[in-house]
Amino acid sequence: SQAGAQYGYSLLWTMIPITISLIVVQEMCARMGAVTGKGLSDLIREEFGLRLTFLVMVALVVVNYTNVVAEFIGIAGSLQLFHVTKFISVPLCAALVWYMVVRGSYKSTEKIFLVASVVYIAYIFAGVLSQPSWHTALLATVQLPEKSVWRDKLYMYTAIGVVGTTIAPWMQFYQQSAIADKGIKVEYLRYERIDTYVGAFLTDFVAFFIIVCTGATLFVHHIQINEAKDAALALAPLVNGNGQIAEILFGIGLLNASLMAASVLPLSTAYSVAEAFGWERGVSRSFKEAPQFLFLYTFIIVIGASTILFVPADRLVFVLNLPNVVGGMLLPLVLVLMLILCNDRRLMGRYVNGRIRNGVAWVTTVVMTILTLLIILSTLFPRLFGGS
Repeated sequence: SQAGAQYGYSLLWTMIPITISLIVVQEMCARMGAVTGKGLSDLIREEFGLRLTFLVMVALVVVNYTNVVAEFIGIAGSLQLFHVTKFISVPLCAALVWYMVVRGSYKSTEKIFLVASVVYIAYIFAGVLSQPSWHTALLATVQLPEKSVWRDKLYMYTAIGVVGTTIAPWMQFYQQSAIADKGIKVEYLRYERIDTYVGAFLTDFVAFFIIVCTGATLFVHHIQINEAKDAALALAPLVNGNGQIAEILFGIGLLNASLMAASVLPLSTAYSVAEAFGWERGVSRSFKEAPQFLFLYTFIIVIGASTILFVPADRLVFVLNLPNVVGGMLLPLVLVLMLILCNDRRLMGRYVNGRIRNGVAWVTTVVMTILTLLIILSTLFPRLFGGS
C-alpha cells in the first residue's frame, strides 16, 4: 500500500522477480518436507549440529516476536476504526487466536485460514474499480523504471522493503513443518508443488492489485499512508467515494490479515523451536502431549499482545525495526542451509536440485543476500537512504 501511495505504478516491476523467488524458495521447502518427512529445524539440527541450530532459533524467535508485535498493532489499528480501544481489542483477539489453534485440529484451523484468505479478493475488486491506467500499470510491470528513480534514496529503500520482506525466514520453517505435520508423502509432491506455485502466484497477484489500487487513488491525490485510516481511502472507489464505508471495508481487511498472521507467526516459531530440540509438536496435540510446543505458542502470543498494551507507541519503533536487522542477518544463512540440504543426495535421493533449480536458487540467494544487507544498512543508517 505504501509503495503504491508513494510511487504509483513504478514499483510494479518488482512483482515478477518476487514471484519467481517465492516459488523457488518455497518449492524447496515443500520438496524437503515431503521427501524427508521432517521440518527444516529438524534437518538443520541433524546435519549441522545443535550449536548452529541454537543460534538460528534465537534469531528466529526475536524476528518472529517483533513481527507478532506488528500484527497486534494491525489488530489494534483496524479496530480503532470502529472506536474500539486496544485494551479491549488486543486481549480479545489474542484469546481468539490462542483458542483457535490450541483447541482446534489442524484441519479445522487450516480451513479457517483458507476461508479468511478469500477476504483478499476485495483488493482485486478495489484495483479494478479504482479505474487505473491498465496500459501504464502493465507496462510498469514488465519494464524497469526510468534511471532517475535509482538516485532517489527513499525509492530504493521502499523497493528493498517490498522485495526483502516477501521472503521471510519464518515462511520456510512454517511450510516445511506444516507438510511434515500433515504427513504429506513424496508420492503427493506434485500436488504440493501445484499448491505452492498457485499460492505464491496468488500472493503476489493480490499484492499487484494493492499497488494498483493505491497508485490509482492515493498517489494521484498525493495522500501518504501514516495510519490505517489513510490506507482506507484507497477503497473509496468501491463505495462511490464514501470514506466512512471505505474505512469499514479496510478495517475488516486489515483485521483479517493481522489475525491470520498473529496465528501463523507464533505457530511457526513453536514448530521451529520444538523441532530444533526434538520436542513433541503438532496443532492436534494437547498440553499434556506437547507441553513445550503449546507453552511456547502461548508465550509468544501473550508477550506480543502485552507489548502493545504496556509499551508506549513511540517506544515501539525500535522493536519494529528489529526484524529488518535480525531477519536480514538470518535469511541468507537459512537460504544457504536449504541449498546445501536440497543438494544432499543422501537426504533427498533423486529429488535433489537439478542444475536449473540450483542456478535459480543461488541467484535468488545472492540477490536476497544483497537486498537484506541493504535493509540492514538502511535500518542502521537511515540518513543514507533518505530516512530520518
